[in-house]
Amino acid sequence: MDIYMTGVYIWYYNICKRQVWLMAHSILPDENDDNIVLGRFLHEYYYSKDQKEIKFGNAVFDILYQDKDEIVIGETKKSSRFKEASRYQLLFYIKILKEAGISAKGVLFYPEERKKEEVELTLEDEEKLDKMIAEIETIIEKESPPPAAYCKYCPKCAYREYCFA
Repeated sequence: MDIYMTGVYIWYYNICKRQVWLMAHSILPDENDDNIVLGRFLHEYYYSKDQKEIKFGNAVFDILYQDKDEIVIGETKKSSRFKEASRYQLLFYIKILKEAGISAKGVLFYPEERKKEEVELTLEDEEKLDKMIAEIETIIEKESPPPAAYCKYCPKCAYREYCFA
């Protein structure tokens, strides 16, 4: 299987490795799940004046703008509940830009919480991302998904039917 690494895989990896496998094998979450519907609405409603959904290679940035002399890419999230997963997704995008010779900083936007957080890529983050990417590739190449493992995120997960039905 050719693996086309995306920020979404990075995000899922930091929440549930089973979700990575399901997504990579075209098993989509319940698109009518309340959390997905709300997330989609927030993404479309907030920051509508900014240029959104910019594709760059295998990255899709929610928001792209220029702040003085800096390029800023942003991710809009429903809440900071998945802060670490969101942070690494955005760091992955910054890394892709860096590899293309483009310097950028990142901002996580949490409109419902009226918060934003700046994100900068460090050498340590790059090393962690490289390890994550290698592990994601290993997960995706397996014949079957990792076994379901209950965690605090399961009750609101749009994939819960695949794991605990």
